[in-house]
Amino acid sequence: IIYQDAHLAIVNKPKGLVVHPAAGNWEGTLVNALLYHLDDLAGIGGKLRPGIVHRLDKDTSGLMIVAKHDEAHRYLAGQLKQRRIHRHYIALVHGQVKHDKGIIEAPIGRHPKDRKRMAVVEGGRPAVTHFTVEERSHRHTLLECRLETGRTHQIRVHLSAVNHPIVGDQVYGRRGDELGATSQMLHAYYLGFYHLDGRWLEFQQGPPQEFQETVEKARLLS
Repeated sequence: IIYQDAHLAIVNKPKGLVVHPAAGNWEGTLVNALLYHLDDLAGIGGKLRPGIVHRLDKDTSGLMIVAKHDEAHRYLAGQLKQRRIHRHYIALVHGQVKHDKGIIEAPIGRHPKDRKRMAVVEGGRPAVTHFTVEERSHRHTLLECRLETGRTHQIRVHLSAVNHPIVGDQVYGRRGDELGATSQMLHAYYLGFYHLDGRWLEFQQGPPQEFQETVEKARLLS
């Protein structure tokens, strides 16, 4: 927990941690931890997802907002729906991304053959990802990605669809990763949103050590 007040908390989720309980992960989730540390959280936003306004994939690290009461949850969920919560990520991807900036706009839905995966599909839900190149190395690119929409696995699916999958992504990435990443190199480093009292709040959190070490390995590849 990097910030909290009477209305909300900002947490920095480590990779490998599931956000909320579900089949196969009833214990040891972020929600279980929050219920232990935040006494007044139970029941907000649903029994299995108390306080959760938006989620991150299990192997994505970074910043999340947690609502502490129903009014805060409704307010923040409304901001999310109106696309007023700014969420920025950094991602290390395979290949050299050609353009310095760009927008990936492609609908996302369930994969037609593998229901556990998402894919760019005709008739899927609208999805928009903005990206900016932060750094290029010989075989990889470090990107900043900004979500305009928030579909399941959106950044991972979009980058894979344009042939620049995220390094270490076991579902949408490439096999035999030369950098030895143990999980996807995707980190939610920035959150910006309006507090219930009208203040604009911003939070930033740098990536974990493995992410930094993997970027350094990419720089050294020739």
